[in-house]
Amino acid sequence: VQLQASGGGLVQAGGSLRLSCAASGIWGATTLAWYRQGPGKQREFIASVTSGGITKYADSVEGRFTVSRHNGKNTLDLVMHSLQPEDTAVYYCNARRSVTPVYTHWGQGTKFTVSS
Repeated sequence: VQLQASGGGLVQAGGSLRLSCAASGIWGATTLAWYRQGPGKQREFIASVTSGGITKYADSVEGRFTVSRHNGKNTLDLVMHSLQPEDTAVYYCNARRSVTPVYTHWGQGTKFTVSS
């Protein structure tokens, strides 16, 4: 499994940004997710979408972020609005499968900074 995230950069507070993750080698029934790790913080869950399209969001981003998955292309997008400085982080793509073969894989991360 390989995960390649892209879309980081610099954005002003209140702005929007889209992150994308290209997944390869994943099996069916794989949940794709975004996590982030801000400066001096632990990695935290942001949003996920199952292979069946069920989405889940962290409370901190609910209503501002939208996760979507394109199974035909094995891509995962994260559209973010109303960005705030506290959203500054390295964002990681994650692939998780809880049935045999069980696995968890991480992408290399993409960083963006929200300037105030």
